[in-house]
Amino acid sequence: MNIIKKYFPEFTEAQFEKFSLLKEQIILWNASINVISRKDIDNFDINHLLHSLSISKVIQFVSGTKILDIGTGGGFPGLPLAIAFPDTQFHLVDSIGKKIKVVDAVSKELDLKNVTAQQIRAEELKEKYDFIVSRAVTALPNFMTFTEGKFLKENKNSLPNGILYLKGGDYKDELKTINKKYQVFPISNYFEEDFFEEKDVVLIER
Repeated sequence: MNIIKKYFPEFTEAQFEKFSLLKEQIILWNASINVISRKDIDNFDINHLLHSLSISKVIQFVSGTKILDIGTGGGFPGLPLAIAFPDTQFHLVDSIGKKIKVVDAVSKELDLKNVTAQQIRAEELKEKYDFIVSRAVTALPNFMTFTEGKFLKENKNSLPNGILYLKGGDYKDELKTINKKYQVFPISNYFEEDFFEEKDVVLIER
């Protein structure tokens, strides 16, 4: 957890303990249900925890913010963000039942009362949120079709409501197809590890 303490010295000891327990639980579950890449286990702190928390370098969610994590997989970026923002409500969804089983079990083990996990396709959701987060589950134009009609109108955070998408590589062509305002935040501005050299947080306004 030293890498988390390096970039987030403001977190409490209780939060650091939850990050450690999250790592333990994911490794434990991953032995029977493959929720993250086996080769990523050795780099869990950087590739999963820190990558998820890069969103919190872009925005500090105010109390009461509602967030949807689409295609959460093993709970990323939703679970690390839920630890970071205990007063923010997180709804983690995935269409694959065994992954949601893991997320639900881990969130209960960590006593994350601000997390709801559900097996459902994003298109079927009727609720509205301030932000939708995800870790590059598909090309941006495809992903945006999952988010239509799911945003609250009133902005209460420092950034306007919208999608916060963790994206890497060359995706300029994807951005050209988007008819909405967007901002790109290079993660290398916040973290110095090589892993983040071509990785960004992309905000697409609702």
